[in-house]
Amino acid sequence: MPRTTLALTSFVSGELGAKLDGRTDFNKYNTGAKTLENFLIHPQGAATRRVGTQFIAEVKNSAAKTRLIPFEFSTIQTYVLEFGNQYMRVYKDKGQVLDSGSAFEISTPYLTAELFEIKFAQSADVMYITHPNHAARKLSRTGHTSWTLTEIDFTDGPYLSQNTTATTLTPSGTSGSVNITASASLFAATDVGRLVSFSNGRAKITGFTSATVVAATTQDDFDNTNAVSTWKLGAFSGTTGHPSCVSFFEQRLVFAGTSSEPQTLYFSKAGDYENMTSGTNADDAMVYTIASNQVNRIRYLKSQRTLIVGTTGGEFTVSADGTDAAITPTNIVIKKQSSYGTANVDAIPAGNSILFLQKAKRKIRELSYNFDTDGYVAPDLTILNDIVTKSGINEMAYQQEPDSILWCVRDDGILAGLTYQRSENVIAWHRHKLGGTFGAGASATGYGVVESVASISGELTEDEFYVIVKRTINGATKRYVEVFAPFDFDENDATDFRFVDSHLTYSGSATTTLSGLAHLEGQIVSVLADGATHADKVVSSGQITLDRSTTKAVVGLAYDSVLQTMRIEGGAAEGTSQGKTKRISKVVLRLFETVGVKVGPSLTSLETIPFRTTSSQMDNPVDTLLAGDKEIEFRDDYNTDGFIFVKQDQPLPLSVLAIYPTVVTSDG
Repeated sequence: MPRTTLALTSFVSGELGAKLDGRTDFNKYNTGAKTLENFLIHPQGAATRRVGTQFIAEVKNSAAKTRLIPFEFSTIQTYVLEFGNQYMRVYKDKGQVLDSGSAFEISTPYLTAELFEIKFAQSADVMYITHPNHAARKLSRTGHTSWTLTEIDFTDGPYLSQNTTATTLTPSGTSGSVNITASASLFAATDVGRLVSFSNGRAKITGFTSATVVAATTQDDFDNTNAVSTWKLGAFSGTTGHPSCVSFFEQRLVFAGTSSEPQTLYFSKAGDYENMTSGTNADDAMVYTIASNQVNRIRYLKSQRTLIVGTTGGEFTVSADGTDAAITPTNIVIKKQSSYGTANVDAIPAGNSILFLQKAKRKIRELSYNFDTDGYVAPDLTILNDIVTKSGINEMAYQQEPDSILWCVRDDGILAGLTYQRSENVIAWHRHKLGGTFGAGASATGYGVVESVASISGELTEDEFYVIVKRTINGATKRYVEVFAPFDFDENDATDFRFVDSHLTYSGSATTTLSGLAHLEGQIVSVLADGATHADKVVSSGQITLDRSTTKAVVGLAYDSVLQTMRIEGGAAEGTSQGKTKRISKVVLRLFETVGVKVGPSLTSLETIPFRTTSSQMDNPVDTLLAGDKEIEFRDDYNTDGFIFVKQDQPLPLSVLAIYPTVVTSDG
């Protein structure tokens, strides 16, 4: 029986799917894991327990689903917006923006069922917002409590193609408030607010009388009151639908995807975002429809080296016919790059790529330019783990710092993370179950259900990552806005640890009573007091009573972090060790800034690694966090798998740099 010590020196391939269980020949097999729950993967290869979330506030109405949207003016002027049923609230610096002691709020037209179809694009202090059921709007900010949301008042256009039928339009006057009469049925009540252009003038429809008569207010006077058949109706209206997506590209504001023209793009004049006056001059606005054999409804627009257009039937690029030229009405070219199709979830720019959700909502693809093919390619980022997104994805957000992670909200409320760094060939999936539960009895989830995410620039070393989490608290459904605590890989001050969810912190004079915990009423909470673990407590009347006094404390919902290796490969004298009887006799863990960890062959057979000596005081934190090796006698029987489980279930840090198992393998 050969005896050997193997080296698992990296987890940079992340959690691997079951379809790779037998691929020991695959170069990513030994840098992957079978389970990575509540662990982050660093691009360098280490697996680190994720930090917990800090409670900020309950959403306005916990009975209704709510969405977070980022708003960034600069690296120091960043906000997260809570969009709920016909309202918007504001968060800044990990707190809720208040006005006279109450949450600052403005009204919006968006209903609960419409929130996750909102698309947006931002320029400085103005964000343009689209939804197919509502006129395009702009959200403007002039101060923390000074926000306005108004319909875009376009200078002119855009319009549908000019009328080619015999139907005529006749105005009752040339200026001001007029009636416009059609010679045949043309209008609908949903045309109120729509533009109409003829006789060298234009007007906005303000009232509906009948299918042939509407009231309007002129914006440019008509030449006369003659009946004419050369007229154009506005492209955006309740009748035709409003744009469903928006982006900036080469100093133009671009809209796309109305109900009646799902394949059409509308470009503003260059440098004049709200002017859609079309023409043939280089800076004029443009209207361009994708030519295709099938309907390709536009789902997203993203600006990279070209304008990326994601549709239900494929991915297109918009550029000039010259390599470095700017687009104009006479040189615009649209080319199809791939035929995967996209779901109605906004895509994410990351580095030089666009990460988009394929139309079945189970695959995330990476659209990027490839010099070898002189075109765009879109490899599947879930190929290593097709289970991690099996339940479907509803929303995505990209946290660039510190570790370049794409966060995905799954249908089942589990948060899927993808450490993504293409330049280093790092594609590593990990899953996160937030503390708490939703539901009761057998139907309870066993974790807090994440419903929305947003990332904004925070400190120079880390972006702030916000979530909305749904839980059952004291028998009632609650939705909380929370933000992940700062992650510091080098953190060694035990009193600053934040490894519990929906937590609050205390710092002050010595006390045994911690109050202000009404958001966790009736919950069993985990406590870290002065950097040392404390017995769990139940929140009653918004407070808990500790067994000992403390000056600094963190109180929140516990969660477990679990790492399970792939089946051990190596150590056999003859070929592979797969399927052969083996036993792991000991394991050396190389750790960094760690205290409190369990190791074993299964989750039901774990050994607690001691970090204290017999002289240590149990109500004090461990004097020094371990940055080095821990050798553990591995109490395992002979088997053919050779799994190693590493678990942290205390509110303490854990970073695994490498695992060195000593294995005895039988070749008989």
